[in-house]
Order: sequence, then C-alpha cells, then structure tokens
Amino acid sequence: MAEHPHAALVRKGYEAFSRGDMDTLRQLIAGDATHHVPGDHILSGDYKGQDAIIDLYGRLAQETNGTMRAELRQILVDDRGHAVAVHRFTAERNGRQLDENACIVFRIVGDMVTDLDECTEDLDKINSFWS
Repeated sequence: MAEHPHAALVRKGYEAFSRGDMDTLRQLIAGDATHHVPGDHILSGDYKGQDAIIDLYGRLAQETNGTMRAELRQILVDDRGHAVAVHRFTAERNGRQLDENACIVFRIVGDMVTDLDECTEDLDKINSFWS
C-alpha cells in the first residue's frame, strides 16, 4: 500500500529539515503558514510566514551549535488535512542535554503545510533547556 500523500509530504519535510535544506522546506510550507512553539522561553511563540519559520529553524541550529536532531518515529494521518508526526528531539545547549519525545500537528491544504503546532512531553524541561 502506498504512503498517504500527507504522510509523504511530512516525511519529505523531516528529511529536508535534517539536511538543513531550507529551499525544499520553502516548497512544502505555505507562504502564510504559522509554526506554533509552546512554552515560555527564547524560542516560544508563533512564527507567521515562510521567512519567519525558516528563520526559526536556523535559530534552532544556531542555539544548539548544530547538535539538534528530530528523529521521525511515526506519522499519523486522518485524510482530512491533518498529519501528526511523532519524533525524538535531541540537542545540546550551554552544557545541557535534551532528549525528549515530541510531535508536530500539521495542517495541510492541497500539497502545502499551512500550520504546524508543536507538542512536547515535558514543557518545564523544554523551558529549562531553552532558558
């Protein structure tokens, strides 16, 4: 059975993110998309528009000296424009290490991601890591 198109889109995005391929990500993310980062830390908030989202991804790499990894574990779809990607997020920053299960809820219209909502296992742990 072929992979659902929304799952394939999300997988392609994770692969591009892992390679630092921002050009491919720009082809997958709508110009007016929003990426929502939970918590109360230097990176939390809503990033509206492709440029702001790509800047966020660059800042993630910068803040972790390139140690950040999002290892895709599973993709769930509903055939109504939603996909949930479960991943393991690891990074090092200022002598601290993070190893956390997380997910992103994607909203997809046509063949473009229009909204990304991050969810995490432990917000206090995330807030501490990024503070």
